[in-house]
Amino acid sequence: MKQWHLEHVEKTIKKYITGLSETASIWEKRQHKKYGTIANCCKQVDYDLKHGVTIEDVFLVLQKIKSDETFASVLQNEYSTQRFSELEKYVYTLKDIKKE
Repeated sequence: MKQWHLEHVEKTIKKYITGLSETASIWEKRQHKKYGTIANCCKQVDYDLKHGVTIEDVFLVLQKIKSDETFASVLQNEYSTQRFSELEKYVYTLKDIKKE
């Protein structure tokens, strides 16, 4: 079950960083407005952390995305890098809370 949650973290982070495509339908735009926020992404990561994924695993996913060739073009976008840094900041705060 931990493997499923680890894959879920990866999919959630990738979806959040990628954002909404320019050719999105009305339904996709509505769903993105409802579920495509940093708060929802953090909530999903917290859910997976409760079910066996460690903070180190989340760090590895972030490093994998940062160094992945397929995300090189996505991370060139200003908004994508901003979303990535917000998510990275959130994970760092989780690590600090865990230490205390």
